[in-house]
Parts: sequence; structure tokens; C-alpha cells
Amino acid sequence: MDETILVERDGPIATVVLNRPDKLNALTRAMWAELGDTVSALSRDTAVRCIVLRGAGDKAFSPGNDISEFATQRSNKQQAIEYGKAMHATAAALANCPTPLVAQIHGICVGGGLEIAALCDIRICGQSSRFGAPIKNLGLVMAYPEMLPLVRLVGPAVALEILLEGRVFDAAEAKDKGLVTRVVSDDLVAAEARATAERIAEGAPLTARWHKKFARRLADPRPLTEAEYDECFDCFDTEDFRIGYRAFLAKEKPRFVGR
Repeated sequence: MDETILVERDGPIATVVLNRPDKLNALTRAMWAELGDTVSALSRDTAVRCIVLRGAGDKAFSPGNDISEFATQRSNKQQAIEYGKAMHATAAALANCPTPLVAQIHGICVGGGLEIAALCDIRICGQSSRFGAPIKNLGLVMAYPEMLPLVRLVGPAVALEILLEGRVFDAAEAKDKGLVTRVVSDDLVAAEARATAERIAEGAPLTARWHKKFARRLADPRPLTEAEYDECFDCFDTEDFRIGYRAFLAKEKPRFVGR
């Protein structure tokens, strides 16, 4: 059986591939579960400094869930609840991943594909990419755990515009809405995503993880505790800090060790 989730390792960079190019990388229930397990495993691997997430080929990141499964696995509320558990566990794995996530977006990125991209930290797409969530045409809603990343990314007004109208729109509009970080020509998407991942991987890995943690915490309206404030200064006791400032003074490139 062909693997529908592939992992490619190149030094400190891991690339996770949604691998159903014949179906434009449409997601099955099994793929959702495997994607979550894969991201969770990579999250525990401190040797990984950046994860690039992409669809196989250059036609699509993902158009969302495979509609052909609906008749057998999502045909009623109870089945949908069970299916949703797999989706939402994977969304949680992506949301809680301490490692920087870069979405490399070729072509179509709609529905569940858009939900996955919204959970990444940086989203890079090509000029011909298309975005949207036309699930109103299926009579479906985007459940709370699926909608939350989209609302956090673009705000409730834009999220509702996307869901209520159900339009599929171009990369320029996606950039204007804040859905994507960067738009490049189609032939440069892979190179730009790789360059982005390399810049991240060259930095101090503990710093990247702290920045992700701090950004998530700042989205929480609760006041910061003394312990949380104190954690902001833990970096000064790391070996990477000493490596970093000594390299700066010596006008050398730092080589961080993650300690």
C-alpha cells in the first residue's frame, strides 16, 4: 500500500508530505490520524528544528476531506463525531507542536487543507494558488476546533466572510486577508519554503520553541504569572546564548546546539 503521509529528513529539517497526488491530496480519516501521529512524533524529536508541510506534486496542497468517504464514514452525526475526533486530535497536535511549522502551498488549499495551513506558523504559496472553504455547498459547518485556528489567524469577520460566501479566491486576496505570509511565483514556492526552513533551522532552536510558546500564551487573556515572566530570562542560562553572543563578537556564524 502506498504511504499517504511521507516524512523526508534533511538534517534538522523534516518535510511532511500529504501523499495522494492522484486525488489532489484529499484527506481521508486515516490520513488525518497518521498526520497527527507524525507531527506528534516529530514534536518530540529535538533534532528537528523546522517542519515543512506540503502536498505531493504541484497541483494542490489539499482540497480538504475526500467526499467519497462521506457515504460510509460520515453519513450521520455519530459517524461524524468519530471522524471529527481524528481531525481534531490532529489539529491539536499541529497547534501544540513546539517546532516551527512552514506550509509550502502549491495550487489548491481549501477546506481541511486550509485548516491545516492555518495551523502552521508561516505559509508560503504560489501566485496561482487558490483558497477557500466552500463547505456551505455540502450543508456542513466548520466545527469549533477547526474554526478556531482560522479565526485566530484572520479574525472572526474574515473567517465568516470565507465561510458564509464559500468563494474560492486567489493568492493575492489570501495575502490581503492575512491567510498567507508570502506569495511567490509558482516555480519558486519550494525554494522559498526551503530557504525559510533553513533560516529557522540556523537559529537557536530553544529560542524558536520559546517564541512559539510565548505567542500562544499572549493569545490567552489571562494575566501572566510571575513564573511565566521569569521564563523569559531562562535563555540567558543556555549554552546557545553563550555561543550566540561570542559568535557575534567574533563576527562568526553561530552553530547552536539546542542546550
